[in-house]
Amino acid sequence: MPAVALAVALAAASLPALAQPAKYPARPVTILVGVPAGGAVDAVARAAAQELTKTLGVSVLVDNRAGASGMIASDYVAKAAPDGYTLLVGSQTHLAVVPQMLKKPPFDPAKDLAAVAPIARSPLLLVVNNNLPAKSVKDVIALAKAKPGELNAGSGGAGTTVHMAMELFSSMAQVKITNVSYKGEAPALTDLIGGQLSLMFPNLSAGLPFVKAGKIRALAVTSAERSAAAPELPAIAETLPGYDSQTWFGLFAPTGTPKDIVARLSADVVKMQANGELKQRLGEQGIAFFPGTSAQFDTYVKSEIAKWGKVIRDNHIQTD
Repeated sequence: MPAVALAVALAAASLPALAQPAKYPARPVTILVGVPAGGAVDAVARAAAQELTKTLGVSVLVDNRAGASGMIASDYVAKAAPDGYTLLVGSQTHLAVVPQMLKKPPFDPAKDLAAVAPIARSPLLLVVNNNLPAKSVKDVIALAKAKPGELNAGSGGAGTTVHMAMELFSSMAQVKITNVSYKGEAPALTDLIGGQLSLMFPNLSAGLPFVKAGKIRALAVTSAERSAAAPELPAIAETLPGYDSQTWFGLFAPTGTPKDIVARLSADVVKMQANGELKQRLGEQGIAFFPGTSAQFDTYVKSEIAKWGKVIRDNHIQTD
């Protein structure tokens, strides 16, 4: 074979190998979080990053991009290259609630983000001031019906999980409870203890220490079933069938991310959920693993968007 022909043949033979994309992952992966460091969402994201670093074999970094109620981080990931290197740990508030409270949301969670895997979820508590004459969920409903709008509930702001849990409760019980927004959960709990508020739906990790200290009284949990973190408390659903309001955390990627990469990440989250030590550590914060496939999580997220959208519309909820 002439030298020129041989060179051409060798070059052609090498083209398929050169055209093959690098095996995923070939470089570090970044998980964005729409809240500052600390708190449940950040804790779940950092646990996921630690475990995915082991299973993917590359560094998985957490990038906290707080602001605009989580919209900055979520929008960034929604518009990122769909290559598996930019991911999001999102929550109910950031993806199922806040976008529906905005006149012009920067992205559509159902269309612009691919649900990779559910990671974990945590119930909230229904707690009351110690002086409120209510010892059960039925008592709270009876009081609210007897005094429409007079019972007030603190929250960390319009659209927060704490607020939406109350609004869902009010809608299903057909009562009127007045929301009082604070700049965070902590100051609201302080006023609840002090008697300025009647009741509240704090995250379990935030409210349970005050319950154990006897500063407020817990009546129920907001999950559909009783929580292992507080098994002595009934679920609100035992009084209001179908009631379920939980903070959930899941892994998302930009829509268009290759299916094999989504499947790989989903399988790695399943491996993470088999870690007994991690399960116990998160469980101490009232956070339980939330198993499910990518398809199941996609269906769940869309159902949550529909559920909370109705609550927002029915109650004319807007951002503070």
